[in-house]
Amino acid sequence: MQQTTTQPTVDPHRWAVIIILGIFAFMSNLDSSIVNIAIPVMTRDLHVPASQMEWIVSLYLIVLSALLLLFGKLGDLWGKEKIFKLGTFVFVLGSAMSGTPLGFNFLLLGRFVQAVGGAMTLANTYGIVTAEFPIKERGRAMGTVGTFVALGAVAGPGLGGLILAVSSWPYIFWINIPIGVIALIFALRLMHAGPAPVKGGVDWGGFLTQAVAIGAGFWGLNMSQQMGFTPLIWGLLGIAIVALIGFFIVENRVHEPLLPLRIFKNALFSGGVGAVYLVFVVQFFMTVLMPFYLEDTLRLPAGMAGALLTLYPLTMVFFAPLGGYLADRMNIALVGLIGAALIGLADVLYLFLPLSGGIVLYGVATVLLGMGTGLFQSPLGDIVMSVVPKTDLGITGSFNALARNLGMVTGTAASTSILFGVMSAHLGKRVTTYPAGQDSVFLSALHTAFGIAVVVAVLAVLVLAWMMPKIKKADLK
Repeated sequence: MQQTTTQPTVDPHRWAVIIILGIFAFMSNLDSSIVNIAIPVMTRDLHVPASQMEWIVSLYLIVLSALLLLFGKLGDLWGKEKIFKLGTFVFVLGSAMSGTPLGFNFLLLGRFVQAVGGAMTLANTYGIVTAEFPIKERGRAMGTVGTFVALGAVAGPGLGGLILAVSSWPYIFWINIPIGVIALIFALRLMHAGPAPVKGGVDWGGFLTQAVAIGAGFWGLNMSQQMGFTPLIWGLLGIAIVALIGFFIVENRVHEPLLPLRIFKNALFSGGVGAVYLVFVVQFFMTVLMPFYLEDTLRLPAGMAGALLTLYPLTMVFFAPLGGYLADRMNIALVGLIGAALIGLADVLYLFLPLSGGIVLYGVATVLLGMGTGLFQSPLGDIVMSVVPKTDLGITGSFNALARNLGMVTGTAASTSILFGVMSAHLGKRVTTYPAGQDSVFLSALHTAFGIAVVVAVLAVLVLAWMMPKIKKADLK
């Protein structure tokens, strides 16, 4: 008697689903970058101080990060596709509210709603990709989503400037509405239920402690950029540390933790999210510091500096699919290692940026950084999402997203703290902006900051080198 085997069902609409996921990855990144360029205009129209208007950026980041683990868990419990679809609706609603000119407080409420929707979609994106795609196609799928992420980063400043040139600031939010509605319609038609939801409840104690840790920590780091490390800032960071300790205590004691600490016993998962965190830290050294060098040291016009800054995301857009292609055919930790090594090499080149005539060297280093980031992001997403049980895909994807956000915040805070700290030590007074007429002091501080970035990049390379011999295709689910 011939025995038949049941092959796992492959969704024929899976590449259309990738486009839906990519649209929301694009929108969430576009929304962050597009808002920054409109802050001066919004400050004048809403009659609030610029420092207060920055809250609309910080609030979005803090709320989104605090909710990622919760919605990842709810994705495991109720279905990742259900949470994603609901999140698309909530994000569109928040966009409509944010663009409705009813004052600063209503804008903050709209941004809060946007962040909730963004957390619902981002927490489950990589879990849906892993569930929809067989292992042989998963690298390309991850790379495609990464391309949309990069496109959002590219389009934000240019699109925001174009909108403000022809219309008013509410349209930077309202542009999300038609795109989001179209994506939601296709999601409802094409995105079907994935793996069966698991049974269980929500660990509210774990959620509250991690939310306090993220909220107090992020808010403290954001305020430190303007105020320095005052007693208030140290108090917020102290609250964050206590809450983080409380979170781990709760997670070790509850029966159904928000973040099952057992997943960190998986060496490939722990190494993968560690490498993701380290690389995002390094990336944001360049993102934060290079505008100072181009505009203040080299004294380039804002338009030319902006064009040079787009070299990074444009290169990343091109190499992200290549990273996915290679990840489907090679040891995926090796592909990630090559990417991290290129990132480290770019930071080494930044150490040699001169006081004048540094455009060519900047361009070469930035292209290398974009190449490395594009090659890195797809393989590491593949590793992190492919070595855990399918019942944990939601929480794993949300923690992967949280690791990226933590890397962004750490990189931003560390790069500026090192830069201004070194300049303050050189000049013997507190410095919180570019020191006019002291280009050599700035350049010395810039080189110090990128020296630290090189060390962090080397740590990422070492983690990936350690992972390489441990990777087996049989371990990827």
